Amino acid sequence: MDWIRDHLWETWLALSIALGVAEMFSLDLILAMLAAGAVVGMVAALIGLPVVVQVLVALGASVAMVAFVRPAFVKRLHSGPELSLGHGKLVGTRGMVTAEITGLTPGRIKIGGEIWSALPYDEHLRIAPGETVEVFEIKGATAYVHPVGTLEP
Repeated sequence: MDWIRDHLWETWLALSIALGVAEMFSLDLILAMLAAGAVVGMVAALIGLPVVVQVLVALGASVAMVAFVRPAFVKRLHSGPELSLGHGKLVGTRGMVTAEITGLTPGRIKIGGEIWSALPYDEHLRIAPGETVEVFEIKGATAYVHPVGTLEP
């Protein structure tokens, strides 16, 4: 016990390292915030503040880190680009009409290097071969498309 009292900053440092290593196994970011509080306690020990003040400062820093810093870190870690898989990734892409498309007769388009059956998004349209279309929706194996030229004013 005398060693801890004589080497307070080393004790805070050891606690900080132990909490940091434990955080690597939990990956919850709570122990990392407590480790940061222990570092603040170490700084208080280096300054020469009494043990009670060191504990209060470390506790206050830990609570502040958990309350204010951790939510921002968690939000940033959990946010990321939307992952589109399957045919959903083709929505919004452009393709070329290979066979005429009408509201009554499905045609064919080439998108993403594949040939798809297609219907016009507006059933009153007729889209000729060679026109560029944008995929608005995909239901089953049919792409619902709209000519690119008619979207612009």
